[in-house]
Amino acid sequence: MRFSAVIVAAGAGSRAGPGEAKQWRALAGRPVARWSAEALLGAGADEVVVVVAEDQEDRARDALAGLDRLRFTQGGAMRSQSVIRGLAALSAPDDSIVLVHDAARPLLRAEHVARLLAALETAPAAILARPLADTLKRDAGDARIAATVPREQLWRAQTPQAFRLGALKAAYAAWPADEEPTDEAMVVERAGVVVALVPGDPALAKLTFPEDFAMAELVAGAARTTRIGQGVDAHRFGPGDSVMLCGVAIPHDHGLVGHSDADAGLHAITDALLGAIGEGDIGDHFPPTDPKWRGAASDLFLLHAAGLVARRGGRILNVDVTLICERPKIKPHRAAMRQRLAELLGLGLAAVSVKATTTEGMGFTGREEGLLAQAVAMVELPA
Repeated sequence: MRFSAVIVAAGAGSRAGPGEAKQWRALAGRPVARWSAEALLGAGADEVVVVVAEDQEDRARDALAGLDRLRFTQGGAMRSQSVIRGLAALSAPDDSIVLVHDAARPLLRAEHVARLLAALETAPAAILARPLADTLKRDAGDARIAATVPREQLWRAQTPQAFRLGALKAAYAAWPADEEPTDEAMVVERAGVVVALVPGDPALAKLTFPEDFAMAELVAGAARTTRIGQGVDAHRFGPGDSVMLCGVAIPHDHGLVGHSDADAGLHAITDALLGAIGEGDIGDHFPPTDPKWRGAASDLFLLHAAGLVARRGGRILNVDVTLICERPKIKPHRAAMRQRLAELLGLGLAAVSVKATTTEGMGFTGREEGLLAQAVAMVELPA
């Protein structure tokens, strides 16, 4: 079933403690709001409107950079105003399905969306919800228990919440201006729309207080996977008096021939990172036929690949490169190479390995016609 979505991300989140608004803080390496945007787009949303505060649009665009089928609109002073503006920004027809989701519930998965869409086959609206398990107490206004409240037939509402767009718009149009609803289901309920309860997920708890972030980090960390990529690069020797290897200039009686600076070490690591995230190879991103990369520093290629890992919500765990050549001798420069790689990738030295070997006079490296680099990189990505 086709659908669109609105992500409400205009709140100040003051209860989450000092710092920027909670929807733009990092959770397991990704901005909180990005988790939801990626999940909705990954579940097949035709378009996603993100509702942001007027002074937060630049921050939002930065946090959600690189995502397609996504647009921004400014929110209002109250949550209901933000939702109304988000609905108005959609290009979908009124008979289409819309999901409204809180940016502060980041651990959304495609299966949650699928449950809601399945429910709309037989119901006009549906929300994710969890039955209450805790005993409920009502206080007397002085931090003392006044009564124990029966919990039977009580549910905790979550988001996303799913509706027909026209019905939700009409329900909001009829809502009293002096009353603020707590969710969209409340609005359509008053309009007489039957709302189905769909099993939610404890992981969809809303980030409200500082301690909620600590719990979400644990859950998000458990939902991550490790990927390994490998890269190989070779360049022949040519005229010159130095070679670039792993970002370090090494004096030599030859140079390396290549379209860029021919740093085989950085090229191999770049390909290893791209391979770990399934993003092709260095030639796909920096074609050797493009004259603007002639003589370019290979640092640019490596930083680009590292940026793609970060944009996917991943982090680089370690890199290991082996340089294969008779000359120049690598060992005197290995410490400098490790240091440079650590700086470029934001890693500790223990996560960077540079090794060297020869082929005992065999092959093109043995004949000193060129050199070869092999690299392996391990990255951690959202599952």
